[in-house]
Amino acid sequence: MNMDVSTLTVCQAADGLRKRDFSSVELTRAVLAEIEKKDAGLNAYLSVDAEGALRQAAAADGARSEGRDGALLGVPVAVKDLINVEGQPCTCASKQLVGYVSPYDATVSARLRKEGAVFAGRTNMDEFAMGSSTEGSAFKVTRNPHDLTRVPGGSSGGSAAAVAGGEAVAALGTDTGGSIRQPASFCGCVGLKPSYGRVSRYGVTAYASSLDQVGPITKNVEDAAVLLQALAGCDPRDGTTLDVPVPDYRAALMGGLKGLRIGLPKEYYIDGADPEVTACVRRAVAGFAAAGAEIVEVSLPHTEYAIAVYYILATAEASANLARFDGVRYGHRTARPESVFDLYAKSRAEGLGTEVKRRIILGTYVLSSGYYDAYYGRAQKVRTLVRQDFVKAFGSCDVLLTPVAPTPAYRIGEACDDPLKMYLGDIFTVPANLAGLCGLSVPCGKTASGLPVGLQILGPPFGEGVILRAAYAYEQEVRS
Repeated sequence: MNMDVSTLTVCQAADGLRKRDFSSVELTRAVLAEIEKKDAGLNAYLSVDAEGALRQAAAADGARSEGRDGALLGVPVAVKDLINVEGQPCTCASKQLVGYVSPYDATVSARLRKEGAVFAGRTNMDEFAMGSSTEGSAFKVTRNPHDLTRVPGGSSGGSAAAVAGGEAVAALGTDTGGSIRQPASFCGCVGLKPSYGRVSRYGVTAYASSLDQVGPITKNVEDAAVLLQALAGCDPRDGTTLDVPVPDYRAALMGGLKGLRIGLPKEYYIDGADPEVTACVRRAVAGFAAAGAEIVEVSLPHTEYAIAVYYILATAEASANLARFDGVRYGHRTARPESVFDLYAKSRAEGLGTEVKRRIILGTYVLSSGYYDAYYGRAQKVRTLVRQDFVKAFGSCDVLLTPVAPTPAYRIGEACDDPLKMYLGDIFTVPANLAGLCGLSVPCGKTASGLPVGLQILGPPFGEGVILRAAYAYEQEVRS
């Protein structure tokens, strides 16, 4: 067996399995060994299902021996801990759900299972996906593989750290305001947020239902295309998915950069960003131009309102979605409550963390009588203006190039006492969620101290093919 699982990609793994260079059981054992060796330092995983993974790997080897093949058959993947996988815990990194074991597969899990993927374990996250650093987990703080004193980003920080740290071939994350793209940027991975309605959220614990999307975190762009191919498509159990054709995403990679119109939104190139981040992104833009892309400046004038709009709408939806965790049906229940009110209040107070409580309180406030129109109603109107900005911009370009985040990964503990500072770090990612766009983070360099920097490529709704094409061409023609 000749493989280095720390660098092995999905496509390389599938090719090796196809050629019988190694079996799925051997590959899975190697991934589990990497987790055993490294995860005490990284804390990327909340739980590892070694027995279940090896059983699934043996089944994949049996299927291959019977003539079955596939891009994911026998390939181990990690799953963010708010996506249900039958027989595995789904705690959402919260004390509220300790002891819960999923009785069913989310649609995305079922689709990966159908393709023969092996579920290695559950990755750490900010509690209920509310955070940007994975310091908000109730159980452990995940560390960035490039610098263990720094955060991996969030809320899908465990998935990004597992992929970047060589503990997973690929992973699933979710993105409500940047939670796939920002950790991918901080950890030097590729992270893809699909368009709203492209991938089912059935079986994914809801944070903000009009914003959430599931997507892959991988080691390169081709792997992201492979994972998206398996995940995408209409689902009758999720009424927000749209019945539109799913293109061949691997075929879409091959268009190249020549003639592609690249938009640079002037509002995303701001003085407050870290100069090393700006320099890396500017070099990437120059590389696109040198490879034959046409660069045009565009304007997204309502960008300045995006953070305020996002944190009104997202917290309002969180307030409604998390009302189900009340100590009655499932989840944490306080001991010996004195009344029904006491049951609700103490169960939630004991089971939910500080940031989750903060967002629920904010959301309840903006939905309350007398404030609904002033905050929530107005935010919905501004959201429409943000979306219209993008519609206009995509009239003159095919994709937009921007930074993913204004800074590289910051030190653990640096932003914990300043939630506003952490919220403002999402300025370049939340507009895509508000507008329902697709977006991708691809590594575009490193700072002088070796911290990765991500380039964000945004496309129109259901434009995953064009952003994958641009990212793949950059990866192959420019960055290499």
